[in-house]
Parts: sequence; C-alpha cells; structure tokens
Amino acid sequence: MTDIATLGEFGLIRRLTEKLPTVNASTIVGVGDDAAVLAYGDKRTLVTSDMLLEGIHFDLVYTPLRHLGYKAAVVNFSDIYAMNGTPRQLLVNIGVGRRFSVEHLDEIYDGLRLACERYGVDLVGGDTSSSLTGLTLSLTCIGEADANDVVRRNGAQETDLICVSGDLGAAYMGLQLLEREKAVFANTEQNEMAAQPDFSGREYLLERFLKPEARRDVVAQLRTADIRPTSMIDVSDGLSSELLHLCTQSGVGCRIYEERLPIDYLTALTAEEFNMNLSTCALNGGEDYELLFTVPLTAHEKISQLEGIKEIGYITKASLGCALIGRGDAEEIPLRAQGWVHLENQD
Repeated sequence: MTDIATLGEFGLIRRLTEKLPTVNASTIVGVGDDAAVLAYGDKRTLVTSDMLLEGIHFDLVYTPLRHLGYKAAVVNFSDIYAMNGTPRQLLVNIGVGRRFSVEHLDEIYDGLRLACERYGVDLVGGDTSSSLTGLTLSLTCIGEADANDVVRRNGAQETDLICVSGDLGAAYMGLQLLEREKAVFANTEQNEMAAQPDFSGREYLLERFLKPEARRDVVAQLRTADIRPTSMIDVSDGLSSELLHLCTQSGVGCRIYEERLPIDYLTALTAEEFNMNLSTCALNGGEDYELLFTVPLTAHEKISQLEGIKEIGYITKASLGCALIGRGDAEEIPLRAQGWVHLENQD
C-alpha cells in the first residue's frame, strides 16, 4: 500500500482526479487552480472550497473562535480574488463535538458574519453535524468574473515581471510567538507568572496570523491601472511553493531577488529574536494571503506607481529552472517548496 504522505497534497489530487473527465460544456476549469471556473453566459462563476481541521489548521489554545470564523471566510475569499474575481456567496459546513456550546457556535458565526459584511458576501447555507474528532469547518465560496477577466496560474510568459503584494513572513512569526507562549503556559505549575503572555508591540504579527485580510484592494488597484496579470495565485503555503506552482503550470522558470523580498521591520526583529533566517521565513512561512502575480514587462512603469506592490523578479525559460539570487547578486540558490505541506505524517 502507498503511504499518502509520499504523494503530498498536489500529488494526491492529481492521482485522484486525472481520470475524471469533464462532461459539461459549462466546466471551463476544474481541479488545479485557486478556484473552478464555470461558464454561464458572458459571466464566469468561480467556485472554491477549503477545509479547516482542529489540530491541523488551527489550535484553540490560542485561536479565538470569532477570529477562526473570520479567517475561515477570508481565506476562501482570497482564492476568488486570486482568480481576479469577486466573491459573492458563502456556504459553511461545521462539524462540532460535545464540548462546544451554542454560545461557542455563536462566536464562530459572529466572525463569519463580520467577514461577509466587510467583503459584501452573502452567507447562503451549509450544514451542521456532530463530530468525534474535534471542530471542523468546511467552506465553499462562489464568486464571479467577466470571461475576459479571469486570471489563472498557467499564463506566465518569459520576461514577465514577478510581483507580490504586502509583506511576507509576518503571519509565520505571529505563529511562532503564539506557540512559544503556549509552551510557557504548559509549564505554569512551575512558574505561575508565566501564564500571562506579553504581546505588546507585536500585535501586527498576531493579527496577520489570526485575522488575515484578502487583498481585494490589490485587485481593485490593478483594474484601475488597467493591468491584467498574466498569472496569479494567493500566498497561503509560502512564496516558494506558490511561485513553483505558477512556473510549473505555466511551463516556465524564474529568478527572484532575496534583497527585494518585502519584509516588515517587526517581522525581521522577531525572526532575529527566534534566531531564524529571515529570508527563509519570508519564502516558506505561509498564511500571508498576499497576491503573487506576473505582468508583462511593458507594465513595469504602471506597477512601480502602485502602493504596496513590489517587483521581486522575472520569468525565464523553463530550462533555466527556478532560483533565488542572493543579496549582492550572490550565487543562485534553487527554489524549493518548504512551506506548509499538507498530508504529512502526523506521527
């Protein structure tokens, strides 16, 4: 028998879906992108789904239920924006164990409701079930886009510029802070004062992890500037992983510059405190939910005028592979997907 972990998430998806034909003309894009694309008239319907499992995707020791509901919705919205679309409806399925009360579910829905209000999305249904394995959330988001506006992962071309929004690594450092305090909390019998975590001055990092935002503002900026990305993906599993997905599906290679990676000062300060390599955190941390995209070289002037978007490299021939150019034009380091890996052995 084959261990699931040997295939990894994407290998497993390919194995399970490669022999599933599409029989409806309305199915334009199926498995393999941020969202499925369905054609109904001149519009394109975008559909994405995410599952969050207690103990795998979140830890209730330090995750407020209201924040969990908000984040669960936003990460689905992010997939729709990564297709250059607009989220419209949300369905929520919840599996819940006996240790949860009605008030606990109210808190989750408070977060879901707030996210829907802020992003103009309707919560239109779902299902609720008992669970023997902890709290489970499974959400499906439906969005829309004009047929000519949809952006996939497979459109990057040689000489395209590689761009990313916001900053990287902050969510990962927020997770490190929370995990450290969780470990301290576990030893409170030895030190009663240790039960009082002090996150003063680090609120930005915690918010990036516990309550991320989808970058609809970036999509709006690109539309206003009349820039249509050639490919796009959201950064959920780490910049390296997402960039490799773009290059693989586009049949291209890439070069990105270490010195151009956008990193917040507080992220850098905290990485130093944890004795972690800053670039590794930015490349592989994950859960940033920024937008990574490519644009034609001719869009350089327009992109340089947009706030919060940075050019970090360029697309090359596939034969050149994917690499990071170290600071000061140092030697090239092959990019590796070292971020969040689903379906790893949990032993």
